[in-house]
Amino acid sequence: MSEAGAATVLIDTVAWVRVEQGRILCARSRGKDVFYIPGGKREGTETDLETLLREVEEELAVAVLPATTAHLGTYEAQAHGQPDGVVVRMSCYSGDYRGTPAASNEIEEIRWLTYGDRDLVAPVDQLLFDDLRDSGELM
Repeated sequence: MSEAGAATVLIDTVAWVRVEQGRILCARSRGKDVFYIPGGKREGTETDLETLLREVEEELAVAVLPATTAHLGTYEAQAHGQPDGVVVRMSCYSGDYRGTPAASNEIEEIRWLTYGDRDLVAPVDQLLFDDLRDSGELM
């Protein structure tokens, strides 16, 4: 930490980007006021893929198929609801899945959102929404 200011705190996350028919799958945790791209923080020495598979299964009760995953990009922004200087880094992956997405564990609600719902998601997710709209994937 420098004398000029506080150090940045980084929250390192991995997220599953699933877009179908111009809508993106998002989840809202119990007690939270915004939706997030499904995923979460790695545990210990987990790889991105290991984190992705575990988190998506825990949150949505579906299995992402490892051989179909692809890195889409990494985004960083101020963490929603956290003090200034707390930044979320979200490594985003696409991938096919097996099962039917359903709210599980800490997830209270899942919803397929469009670009018009951008204000319902966390700041780091808004960056992804912008890119998906620019590429024509998100309605």
